[in-house]
Amino acid sequence: MFSIADLKNKPRFFLLAGPCVIEGEKMAMDIAEQITEITQRLQIPYVFKGSYRKANRSRLDSFTGIGDEKALKILRKVHETFGIPTVTDIHETQEAQMAAEYVDVLQIPAFLCRQTDLLVAAAKTGKVVNIKKGQFLSPGAMQFAVQKVLDAGNPNVMVTERGTTFGYTDLVVDYRGIPEMKQFGFPVVMDATHSLQQPNQTSGVTGGMPALIETIAKAAIAVGADGLFLETHPNPAEAKSDGANMLPLASLEGLLQKLIRVWEAVQES
Repeated sequence: MFSIADLKNKPRFFLLAGPCVIEGEKMAMDIAEQITEITQRLQIPYVFKGSYRKANRSRLDSFTGIGDEKALKILRKVHETFGIPTVTDIHETQEAQMAAEYVDVLQIPAFLCRQTDLLVAAAKTGKVVNIKKGQFLSPGAMQFAVQKVLDAGNPNVMVTERGTTFGYTDLVVDYRGIPEMKQFGFPVVMDATHSLQQPNQTSGVTGGMPALIETIAKAAIAVGADGLFLETHPNPAEAKSDGANMLPLASLEGLLQKLIRVWEAVQES
């Protein structure tokens, strides 16, 4: 079974990346194939990301998914075809065991990081649990979310920084939080795309600043992030969810090459 040990002590930082939501099998397989080829060549441990369903949407008419079982089966096919682990987010306790049958990592959305029953349900599956830091929490407060997973008997946990609410329609990243959360003793990931969201827009569609993805990612690696989370799509303008803050897939390899140089410079310092 995939565990945190498979990500720790690797030659480089690891990557969680893929589309925001599974839009279809061909789209998911094409993205997974391209990223797998890139990360293998660059020796970056890779976990394919794709939400089987989007529960946190601004409007009732927003796209949520193609059907739970259909999307989860696609995630399983990605794993079986390319031999890579997969991650998806869950929203309610009953989803934990269902999703755990198809994926290797269960992700707790930022807005739900304090939901005790959800954390415990995810932990009890035995899968790796990735907890996104709430936009409303201090880095230090995340120790209690981590402890809930540990107390439920699962040591396979990691934490993802994704920015802090700044006013009503913006987020900022406090990079002091990465070394602070690393003190918990578990991998810390930087979500370089959701941290650039501009939520709660009057249009009902979340905005973003994707031009700053490279800046956010470079700074995270420089201060010691163990991994990066990136949502990417061949054409973000056509993505059915979170296109406003996605990285174009064609830009991924160039970004990773720059990040490797930052990582190497940090190791030498």
